[in-house]
Amino acid sequence: MKTSKILSVAFVACALFFGTASFAQKEKTVMVGGAAMYPSKNIVENAVNSKDHTTLVAAVKAAGLVETLESKGPFTVFAPTNAAFAKLPKGTVESLLKPENKKKLQTILTYHVVAGKMNATDIDKAIKNGKGKATLKTVSGGTLTAWMKGKDLYVTDENGNSAKVTIADVNQSNGVIHVVDAVLLPKS
Repeated sequence: MKTSKILSVAFVACALFFGTASFAQKEKTVMVGGAAMYPSKNIVENAVNSKDHTTLVAAVKAAGLVETLESKGPFTVFAPTNAAFAKLPKGTVESLLKPENKKKLQTILTYHVVAGKMNATDIDKAIKNGKGKATLKTVSGGTLTAWMKGKDLYVTDENGNSAKVTIADVNQSNGVIHVVDAVLLPKS
């Protein structure tokens, strides 16, 4: 009797485990920074697993934007990699992470966010409608210009600096992330 109870409990546990695992396998994930990004998770839940976005995650925390990026959204985020942050002048990131620079950091980070969910197809359509360029209004109140160079999608900030989208359409439960190779900066 005891053995059959133990076996039935083990069977139920295995069924739950494999049922959960097969659900996770059915999600169309994208690999970013060595980690699978799950469409059922929000932007922050996925970003914390990407080894290529540790600087961005630290900045989001320092700016007090975690709750915002965990909210319903939807958001389109142009997410700079650690290498993108490393291209900034020496000491910039460290300076921005200081509490006294929180407002400036918030402005820079929200400059990478567009309200609504725009996948690469939506952006491409906007570019075609704009005869080669699409103006995207950011959450910070600034603008980004999206354009194509061959098959590559680029985003240009108000200062004329461009970032290439290296991984597009990383779907999240509250929007979409497009990984970019440069930090975009609003006009000062």
